[in-house]
Amino acid sequence: MKFNAKQDVEAPIAFVFKYLTDFDLWERSAMRRGAQVERADNLSAAGAGMAWNASFRYRGKTRNVTASILQLADPNNVRIGLQSRAIEGQLNLDLLEMSTKRTRLHATFDVTPRNLTARLFIQSLRLARARMDRKYAFRVAQVIADIETAYDQAVSA
Repeated sequence: MKFNAKQDVEAPIAFVFKYLTDFDLWERSAMRRGAQVERADNLSAAGAGMAWNASFRYRGKTRNVTASILQLADPNNVRIGLQSRAIEGQLNLDLLEMSTKRTRLHATFDVTPRNLTARLFIQSLRLARARMDRKYAFRVAQVIADIETAYDQAVSA
């Protein structure tokens, strides 16, 4: 199952890429939401091969996910792979420079089940496709609003 969202960001492409690849920020954000996150690699610089193990509660059960950077092409693309016992996913973040201060973000999330239980879960998502698409687009819009706020603060400082 694939989710797509495409929106413009009022910030330069370099700033948007830097924000999206601030992995410490995303780690802290997940921890604030109750997830336990730990690095699973020894890389000192951001790049392909970075990995994290995360666990969180979802629908009354503890879920374990491994996230890894598959591709980091500055400043145009970030590709992240996600794996759990039941589901595999891939998040593609493509950036396109529209002007010096405007960037288009195309976020694609592809989810694939790995077992029968996950197939049933994905099927239930398909039945609520319109609602799931709205939720995904809303979450991407929240991230874009955060990027624009951070850019405005950086410019005014």
